[in-house]
Amino acid sequence: MMSTPIEIEALRLSLQVASLSTLLSLPFAMAIAWLLSRRQFPGKLILDALVHAPLVLPPVVIGYLLLITLGTRAPLGHWLKETLGIQLIFTTGGAVLAAAVMSFPLMVRAIRLALDAVDRGLEVTARTLGATRLDVFLTVTVPLMLPGIFSGCLLAFAAGLGEFGATMIFASNIAGETRTLPLAIYTATQTPDGDLAALRLVGLAMLLALVALLLAAWIEGRMLGWLGRR
Repeated sequence: MMSTPIEIEALRLSLQVASLSTLLSLPFAMAIAWLLSRRQFPGKLILDALVHAPLVLPPVVIGYLLLITLGTRAPLGHWLKETLGIQLIFTTGGAVLAAAVMSFPLMVRAIRLALDAVDRGLEVTARTLGATRLDVFLTVTVPLMLPGIFSGCLLAFAAGLGEFGATMIFASNIAGETRTLPLAIYTATQTPDGDLAALRLVGLAMLLALVALLLAAWIEGRMLGWLGRR
């Protein structure tokens, strides 16, 4: 069981970061998945590669790219701070962004696979009956791809819970601000007599990830049954 305020704070912060990063990614993931699934355009392969780059690049590389792009000394980061008062580096917002970037490919892939499986004949039929493109997307396409959306969100949430490298580089390891469960585990392993705390945190992280994955599989099964695909 959690026994210290620091461990409880790490759990709370991890849940907050994973939840916000998932919500932040969802609209962009749906848009990118739709583009990759339904449109042909110059540079599509490049976009596909860029979207999936976090899956193959070391997380510290992603963190460094965020640092040189959105750090306070970088042009864009400096503009955000001076103009809008937004500072992402070394903040909870930065941890959310790092988790969102690292989990984004998982969400896009799940949604894209669900979108590829949608029967386009149903969309064409709805169009012939007078529905607009937006109506077809909201009332036909989205309901049919719901299993992929839910699965993608839960996979991204689980990945957000376990994100370490990009968060460490971009948001640092600040107690109560950016120290999520993985960073708290790292800190505990570097602390004298921190083995017990590290073990508790590892067990909790494994439990949360397992629950998220099982929930993703259960929701996907229920949604497929509801849609008559199982």
